[in-house]
Amino acid sequence: RPPPGASARARLLRWLTRVAAGLLLTLAVTASADTIALRAAELLSDEDGFVLNAEFDVAINSTLEEALQKGLPLYFVLEFELLRPRWYWLDEKVVVNSTVYRVAWDALTRTYRVSSGLLRLNFNTLDEVQRFLSRVTGRQVARRDQLVPGARYEAAVRLMLDVNQLPKPFQVSALTSREWTLQSEWHRWSYTP
Repeated sequence: RPPPGASARARLLRWLTRVAAGLLLTLAVTASADTIALRAAELLSDEDGFVLNAEFDVAINSTLEEALQKGLPLYFVLEFELLRPRWYWLDEKVVVNSTVYRVAWDALTRTYRVSSGLLRLNFNTLDEVQRFLSRVTGRQVARRDQLVPGARYEAAVRLMLDVNQLPKPFQVSALTSREWTLQSEWHRWSYTP
C-alpha cells in the first residue's frame, strides 16, 4: 500500500511535467519564428556628424515572397535611437529616427522595386533586395551639435517588417501567423563621442 499523500505527490509531479512540456513547446515555437539577425552595428563620426553602419541577416520567407508576387507591398522599418542615461530622471532621447523601405513587385517589368523617400531602386531578384535591406552604410543619424563630446550615450538599432502598414485583412493574418513576424531584436551598445 502507498504511503499517505503519495497519490497527491504523483498528481503534482504529473502536473509539473505537463507544465514543463508546455513551456518547452512554447519556447521551441518562439525560437523557430522568423527573425532578422544583426551581425554588426557601429556609430562613427564624420565631418557632418555621426553615421550608422549595420549589417543584418534578412531572409524573406516564402509566404512574404508569395504576397509580393500577388501585388502586396511590404514595408521594412529601420529604427535608430540614441539615449543619454541620467541618474536623476528618465533617459534623455537625443536622437530617434526611422527609415521606411517599401518593397514591391512590378509585374510589368518583372523586377522588385525598393523605395524610401526620394530613393527608387529596381532589383532583378529577391536575393538582391535582401542584400540591400541587410546593409546600412553611412546613414546619417545625428548632427555634430546634438552630442556632447565625452558624454556616454546608449545607441540602439533594429530592423523589422511593419505589419501595421499592411491592408487590414493581412494585419489580422499577421497577428495569428509567425510567418508574418520578421524582425530583429533591439541591439544596444554604449557610445562616447
